[in-house]
Amino acid sequence: MLNKSFKRIHIVVMDSVGIGEAPDAKAFGDEGSDTLGHIAEKMNGLKMPNLEKMGLSNIRPFQGIQPIDVPSSYFGKMKEASVGKDTMTGHWEIMGLNITQPFKVYPNGFPNELIKTLEEKTGRKVIGNKPASGTEILDELGQEHMETGAIIVYTSADPVLQIAAHEEIIPLKELYSICEIARELTLEPEFLVGRVIARPFKGQPGTFKRTTNRHDYALKPFERTVMNELKDANYDVIAIGKISDIFNDEGVTESLRTIDNMDGMDKLSQVVNKDFRGISFLNLVDFDALYGHRRDPIGYGEALEAFDSRMPEVLNALTNEDLLIITADHGNDPTFPGSDHTREYVPLLAYSPRFVEGKELPLSETFADIGATIAENFNVPMPKFGRSFLSHLN
Repeated sequence: MLNKSFKRIHIVVMDSVGIGEAPDAKAFGDEGSDTLGHIAEKMNGLKMPNLEKMGLSNIRPFQGIQPIDVPSSYFGKMKEASVGKDTMTGHWEIMGLNITQPFKVYPNGFPNELIKTLEEKTGRKVIGNKPASGTEILDELGQEHMETGAIIVYTSADPVLQIAAHEEIIPLKELYSICEIARELTLEPEFLVGRVIARPFKGQPGTFKRTTNRHDYALKPFERTVMNELKDANYDVIAIGKISDIFNDEGVTESLRTIDNMDGMDKLSQVVNKDFRGISFLNLVDFDALYGHRRDPIGYGEALEAFDSRMPEVLNALTNEDLLIITADHGNDPTFPGSDHTREYVPLLAYSPRFVEGKELPLSETFADIGATIAENFNVPMPKFGRSFLSHLN
């Protein structure tokens, strides 16, 4: 049993790094999915010495990563209790919720009724209306958009509606207004999506580039999360990357934007060296957005190795008052057909310099075990779902 609680808990979500099909994978069409396992095979073995020492292959074997006799971290795996396999559902569950009404995804584009209403209310024609990569759709439709003023609407495997527009054709103020209209329309149960995203870009055909003026219009979590409890108890909740967007700023005391995984690690390193009391919460989106959806196992593997190479600067900055939790929010096996997320177990690694040696944690029946552990540590109201594993961390 711990003698005292941790002053700071840092949660790192490796977006989409699943570790093998969940028991209910068949219901999601994901039998045989294994994001990390299949990537390791395609790479002829992953080189991740830092997560290896923490005990990643003690959870289950991965090619190139060896089990450790005395791992530095407590290790285990978690399965998702909620009905979805998207980013919002996974993150909300981590913070103590159980999502029973799934967000909607649109693998064939959005319903004509929704698109027609959006055109009527915005006065702009819609082009696209299909799942697409955010860069590829600009190459395909950017010139038509510039010539006609039509807005580019597209989606992905996540429950999102994205609207792209050239900043010199549709001013940012108008684009944001269009997205606000789309947000209101997609609050209806028959259209329910998690986020509407403004995707402004600049340039000319062949050289289009998205700008940093992206803006997300997200749903608020349906209930209070552990983040709300922490904030109300005057603890710090530092959101890094797209965490603020995922939670619509609910329960956030400070938000640090990032441009990619490496910038995310830069920000995490800064936060770890900061004196605060509460949590930091980082999402590393590149694994999912750049490699999982684009079905690029080699790029994914190289990104994992790059992430691992950054771990020493974080681990070496931690003190006995810190707890680091590394996990994921769903799978996205790049060797699977299509570009959808996959229903998988996710890893759970918990490290503090105060630990003498790591041991195996009981199987988590819900991602909310992390939220429950955080709540117990800071003595704030426990979430309705999840069981704390704090007492297992000797």
